[in-house]
Amino acid sequence: MIETSTEVQVRYAETDKMGVVYHGNYFTWFEIGRVRMLDEAGLPYREIEASGYLLPVLEATAQYLRPASFDDRLTIKTFIREMPTVRIKIDYEVWKDDTLLCTGSTRHAFVDENGSPSRPPAHFTERMKAYFS
Repeated sequence: MIETSTEVQVRYAETDKMGVVYHGNYFTWFEIGRVRMLDEAGLPYREIEASGYLLPVLEATAQYLRPASFDDRLTIKTFIREMPTVRIKIDYEVWKDDTLLCTGSTRHAFVDENGSPSRPPAHFTERMKAYFS
């Protein structure tokens, strides 16, 4: 399993008229966590793309448990719990201190530059084996 944590601070522009974070912003935070996780695993997304692979989102979910507000300091926990193959599932948790605010997941597929499904690049698979052996 891979797990990383990323800190974000809620900006005023991320809140709605009710003073709580607009629900769509959680998906931006999920992406922040996902990119950070790949960086920390030694697999920067920029390098994945440079080697001719893309990871489009196939599915995205979120379950909102408690609201976040302007200026809250949040922790985005990002997880890969299963060895990726052609598809990869990433789970997320958004925390304020010890309170879980939101959970979610995204599913991605490896595709080549033409959009055809593809196995991940060999260097990606080798790096992942270190976490899932």
